[in-house]
Amino acid sequence: MITLYDCATAPSPRRARILLAEKGIAHDTVQVDLRSGEQLGEAYRRINPQCTVPALRTDDGLLLTDNAAIAAYLEARYPNPPLLGETPTEKAEIASWNWRVEFEGLLAIAEALRNSAPAMANRALPGAVNYPQIPALAERGLLRVAQFFTLLNDRLEGRDFVAANRFSVADITAVVAVDFARVVKQKPGDEHPHLQRWRAAMAGRPSMSL
Repeated sequence: MITLYDCATAPSPRRARILLAEKGIAHDTVQVDLRSGEQLGEAYRRINPQCTVPALRTDDGLLLTDNAAIAAYLEARYPNPPLLGETPTEKAEIASWNWRVEFEGLLAIAEALRNSAPAMANRALPGAVNYPQIPALAERGLLRVAQFFTLLNDRLEGRDFVAANRFSVADITAVVAVDFARVVKQKPGDEHPHLQRWRAAMAGRPSMSL
């Protein structure tokens, strides 16, 4: 049985949960308590030395420690429904927009949160190594989040999906990013009608409640 190392309150493993649900893949789940620092403890370090979630253990023992690898593995092993695209053009467009949402959305939000939250003092980056907060990066992160909402709103004008005219990992990543932005008190406003319409439509998918 596939095992997902998860944290119910964190955005990155939520991406893996949604992907598994959309593909209907049975799996076991092990919760890792990030708030208590369980990911940094010796027990979890033996599982994943990078001290991050999600991690996915395949039924043949392979450990995957990032969403890119998890998505690639699951798509190859469980190709239906295709969430990384079918044609070369679809695959390229979905990969491009998934990367943009990660870089311009998720990373911007994390930059704002990790460099400002008192609970993350000295934890400005995830993983096994401690890094100090840089307040100026938090300020820049908020500016980047605002620009990300504009980017995504413009992209979704006249579109039902972020990429390739089909539901894909780009939509999963974008939903997680938009919802995650609430932790830095940012959310789409009236100036983002296309983004709001798309998010409301995404809410109709059962996986999005995970």
